[in-house]
Amino acid sequence: MSAKEPDAVDVLVGHNIRTQRRAKRISQTALAERLGVTFQQVQKYEGGVNRVGAGRLTRIAAALGVPVMALLDGADGVRDDRARAGSPLAMIAERQPYRLVAAYARIRDKGVRRAVVVLVERLARGQ
Repeated sequence: MSAKEPDAVDVLVGHNIRTQRRAKRISQTALAERLGVTFQQVQKYEGGVNRVGAGRLTRIAAALGVPVMALLDGADGVRDDRARAGSPLAMIAERQPYRLVAAYARIRDKGVRRAVVVLVERLARGQ
């Protein structure tokens, strides 16, 4: 790997950017406009294809309204991106798991929330 090639931390930062952006319901295009880059560049950051420099990382954090450390969360424990692939936190960056968590968050009744968790756990065991 060359010094300029993205590594596992770059991939993690990209996942964290995507997770925070989706949590804030900001499109890639809107984030790109706030940063003065193309949406394709945001895609490359989120995919871990392009490294995010320190200056750009601080601008992304400001555009998302989160501390810079939120975008670096988990970086100290990353060995490679395959280790994070099965991580529940890493899955939140994907569309379907995010929709599931967002819908769950809108459920106010604690009993219904417990029932949803039990249902999903049973479905997962049945695979």
